[in-house]
Amino acid sequence: MAEHFDVIVVGAGLSGIGAAYHLQTMCPDRTYVILEGRQDLGGTWDLFRYPGVRSDSDMHTLGYRFKPWTAAKSIADGPAILDYLRETAKENGIDSHIRFGRLVSRAEWSSTTAQWTVHTQDTDAGQDFVFTCNYLFMCSGYYSYKNGYTPEFAGLEDFRGTVVHPQKWPENLDYAGKKVVVIGSGATAMTLVPAMTQIAGHVTMLQRSPTYVVSRPDHDPVADKLRKILPAKLAYQLTRLKNTTMQQIVYKKTRTEPEKVKAQLLGLVRAELGPDYDVDKHFTPSYNPWDQRLCLVPNSDLFESIRQGKTTVVTDQIVRITQTGIELASGQHLDADIIVMATGLQMVTLGEMDFVVDGEAIDFAKTWTYKGCAYSGVPNMASSFGYINASWTLRADLTCEYVCRLLNHMKQTHTMQCTPQLRQEDLGMTPRSWIDGFSSGYMERTMHLLPKQGDHAPWVNPQNYSADKKMFRKDPLEDGVMQFTRALAMTE
Repeated sequence: MAEHFDVIVVGAGLSGIGAAYHLQTMCPDRTYVILEGRQDLGGTWDLFRYPGVRSDSDMHTLGYRFKPWTAAKSIADGPAILDYLRETAKENGIDSHIRFGRLVSRAEWSSTTAQWTVHTQDTDAGQDFVFTCNYLFMCSGYYSYKNGYTPEFAGLEDFRGTVVHPQKWPENLDYAGKKVVVIGSGATAMTLVPAMTQIAGHVTMLQRSPTYVVSRPDHDPVADKLRKILPAKLAYQLTRLKNTTMQQIVYKKTRTEPEKVKAQLLGLVRAELGPDYDVDKHFTPSYNPWDQRLCLVPNSDLFESIRQGKTTVVTDQIVRITQTGIELASGQHLDADIIVMATGLQMVTLGEMDFVVDGEAIDFAKTWTYKGCAYSGVPNMASSFGYINASWTLRADLTCEYVCRLLNHMKQTHTMQCTPQLRQEDLGMTPRSWIDGFSSGYMERTMHLLPKQGDHAPWVNPQNYSADKKMFRKDPLEDGVMQFTRALAMTE
């Protein structure tokens, strides 16, 4: 017998817990459940256990709008963020709505009953459980929890040392005094390298190409001052406003004056590493700032480890893995006891599950994104996806508000189904990538699997917080695209 809820939320991470809070406060008469495939909440912040794991967004914007971040560090480590999520879930009674070990495998929509049937597997017992709901809210993130991305390297099987991926970090990995090579130049590598140097013999960051890196303190001095003179909630709101405004100003500058921003960023790196360091080779990307995500290092920890000689950055191509390390195109050989594959995530579409609408399997690559949170022809379903140019939660919170507006509108209009449908004037749209103008490898590898953007609203995936606030909170729900109907069984 299937259990029924008004809303099913898939995923108990940052997005899912936020969704639950909004449902409780904006739609208190609706029942909901959170289905979580793992045995604990937290998502990313429970999965990743590598040394130094932290956010590269400040917690005044990565934190929820409704839940002030009050800890001293604004650039927080993984365990602190997980504690924040646990506290949010517990103090709002959200934890009692989570079903752990329920891995969703398939969701089937019926227009006859205006319901989703959601199939799950018990990850411990292997037993199947079925749930039904009127609305499905996907908060499962954007990458595979099964495995990270590892390129194929010749000779990898010959290596006599240890190979690890940050997504599956061994609990008792001994790297004290060892020679470590971290392959990658993204946020994970930038975090791992200075953290591992604390006990490793030496750490080499091996990158194929450089990334923009900027240092900032892990404390926000303005937030510290505001907390001393204002109530916590008001201090948090003002700091959040300051930081979101600054994020948008900086991002806009990278679009309008990329060379100026580039010169400023590289100037800061040169000031950190001195005139003799080859910043052009190791810290000057071939793209403009924010064509890929900037890497944040707190308190200059990466630069400090380089200055102290504990870290070496090598920019080169890998020819093959050898028994004792890595052979490079330049002829150099990097000796290694441990190789860390900080080579990225494996991006997926909506939780690695199958979707069926009225008997037809959904290929999301053939759909058009509606406001970056829903999909053409797919009823009563939204997904939470944050910003690539700002903190994830800013957009996740707005998406939750919009979903609650939809649910309340359907109740007021006595409708049971809401479906974004292409109009006649939409049929000739020029397709664009779901994330436009962003060249990160983890995006480019899987962009062909994701929904398309159109060339006009609402068939776009905005990445603009100011515009999104208006779109999600104020724009009419009845826009001629989102179609509100009753269940077929009620109209016959």
